[in-house]
Amino acid sequence: MKQNNEPLISVITPAYNAEEFIEQTINSVLKQTYPYWEMIIVDDCSKDSTVKIVKAYEQQDDRIRLVQLKENSGSAVARNTAMDYAKGDYFAFLDSDDQWFPEKLEKQLRFMERNDIAFSFTKYVRIHEDGTETRAITEAPTSVGYDDLMKHCVIGCLTVMLDRKKIGDLRMPNIRTRQDYAFWLKLTRKGFLAYGLPEVLAKYRLVEGSISSNKVKVAKQNWYLYHHIEEQSLGKSIWYFSHYALISIKNIIKYKIKS
Repeated sequence: MKQNNEPLISVITPAYNAEEFIEQTINSVLKQTYPYWEMIIVDDCSKDSTVKIVKAYEQQDDRIRLVQLKENSGSAVARNTAMDYAKGDYFAFLDSDDQWFPEKLEKQLRFMERNDIAFSFTKYVRIHEDGTETRAITEAPTSVGYDDLMKHCVIGCLTVMLDRKKIGDLRMPNIRTRQDYAFWLKLTRKGFLAYGLPEVLAKYRLVEGSISSNKVKVAKQNWYLYHHIEEQSLGKSIWYFSHYALISIKNIIKYKIKS
């Protein structure tokens, strides 16, 4: 897998009933200009042909590895399992319906090496379910800390890369939803600033009926995260939630105009 001293990047991909898009996701990794990666796909007891598709790719390229969970456990367990199996120097997260642009890993790795960064993310563009791009781009601020993230999560999971040695054994909280957001909060609470690479290097697919597409559910999940996971007081939870709500409304309007 590695023939020189270049870092190995472990691509962390949870999958559940992903037959419709998983091939496009894998192909976007195969097209990376940086070749020193492994892709660990953890299947969360899919009922469709996801496993069959991934096994076919696994046989074609030994950088791809399938891990099958014994019971449906959710994205947090799937991602944490992939991180436990990973052999890489870096973690890069990519869900089974999203995609990367070819230079994503190479550009982000060099950005992190050049600036001695533990936690980075990039801009990304939203795409429709059929793969056509919108004009809606999520920005990547220069740096984001805990308080910034509590007000609004600008970090897309599909863009995050972590230096494994720097972050240590930290893992995603075992919650069914918003576990990635909770993980970014955990990292920044530990003192790791998230640094943004201001280039569009990933494609986030808008899937009808997904958890993230239900704004009311997401709002409820954010409140739970503020008040119960982060254990903020009622007053502080309301303070952070009001920022989240205002920014979310602005973004909904912006993205609808650009979709």
